[in-house]
Amino acid sequence: MKKVLLAEDNSMLSLLLKFRLEKEGYELLIAENGRETIALIEEHNPQLILTDIMMPFISGLEVISHVRNKLNYKTPIIVFSASGQEEIVLKAFKLGANDFMSKPFSPNELMNRVKRILR
Repeated sequence: MKKVLLAEDNSMLSLLLKFRLEKEGYELLIAENGRETIALIEEHNPQLILTDIMMPFISGLEVISHVRNKLNYKTPIIVFSASGQEEIVLKAFKLGANDFMSKPFSPNELMNRVKRILR
């Protein structure tokens, strides 16, 4: 079973995505802040990371940087951001993000992207 890590501080969205991902047969790990995210990545080495950019303690950008530079993992990373701020998105890609979705997004669209990346 493929492990997907979701780093999202909005619990309603987390629950919705957890339901969708588990229904599709993925094992979902949920982190509510950047610190938990990094701990779970180091412990479980998931096949895919979904991270919000704006999170408590450690931002999604710092998570990407940690995965790419400290851990040297090639794990695919999809980032979400409500801000729609172009410079943050560009920074996420420069740090090594594979895909970006702006919030609010359709869970169906996310599922399509997850399946495409994990195919």
